[in-house]
Amino acid sequence: MSYMLYLIITTLIWAFSFGLIGNTLKGVDPMQVADMRLLLAALAFLPFLKIKQTNTLEKGQLIALGAVQYGVMYTCYMLAFRYLPSHLVALFSVFTPLYVVIIHDLSQRKFSPWYLLAATLSVLGAAIIKADEFATQDMWVGFGLMQIANLSFAFGQVYYRSWKNARPEVNNSAIFGFLYIGAVLFTTLVTLLVFNQSPVPVDATPKQWGVLIYLGLIASGLGFFFWNKGGTKTTVGVLSAFNNAVVPLAMFASLFVFGEAVGGTTEQLVRLGAGSVVILTALVIGKRAKSS
Repeated sequence: MSYMLYLIITTLIWAFSFGLIGNTLKGVDPMQVADMRLLLAALAFLPFLKIKQTNTLEKGQLIALGAVQYGVMYTCYMLAFRYLPSHLVALFSVFTPLYVVIIHDLSQRKFSPWYLLAATLSVLGAAIIKADEFATQDMWVGFGLMQIANLSFAFGQVYYRSWKNARPEVNNSAIFGFLYIGAVLFTTLVTLLVFNQSPVPVDATPKQWGVLIYLGLIASGLGFFFWNKGGTKTTVGVLSAFNNAVVPLAMFASLFVFGEAVGGTTEQLVRLGAGSVVILTALVIGKRAKSS
């Protein structure tokens, strides 16, 4: 299979995940959704784990990477659904490709002031979209959570790409279980110690359990594996572009497949469009910084 095809398949899978979480799983605690997705993903990959392919230090690196890339990311990403509808969660994930490029460049000891302009415009775009909701501050809490999630996911993509390319003899499937172990440990401890609740959503309906199983095994388990595997054999530019492609597809699915556009006023839709244009302009500027 072409490595780019891994990214294409994952992009299509993830496009519907935002709407499923924000609509079908409404009423299920976000942290329990994160716990179950990662636990199911870990269970799916544990049989492929090859203990002898890595030393103790490398195992620790992968577990720590999983705690950041998937544990921190999922914690913030899922909590964002408490404050935002799914199409805005999708929209605010648009900064991930910018962070991928920035983190990669910083690792190469490069940086451009264009990135600061891009970040400023991104916040302006968010303000345009939800200009009528400043009083509640919910939108800004959700926006902030999504930026932590974006940074965590971007860091993980860049770090795993570098780690794996330095060890071409190691099979992706033989080590990926370590990442999920780190992620599960992180989210479970947060759920138990910070939120003081069970990681298992015992009140979920059969339909919701079906969605959780799909999200855990396919969207998270297979999706993250395909994404990181594809990312190891493509350029940072291609990886960044595919991060971009997820956003419009996910917004379209949330708005029109899951019906979040129903009941929206013309003014709200105009603000959404205008703010989206400003955010996309920020991404173009970020890409210009990369090429300059």
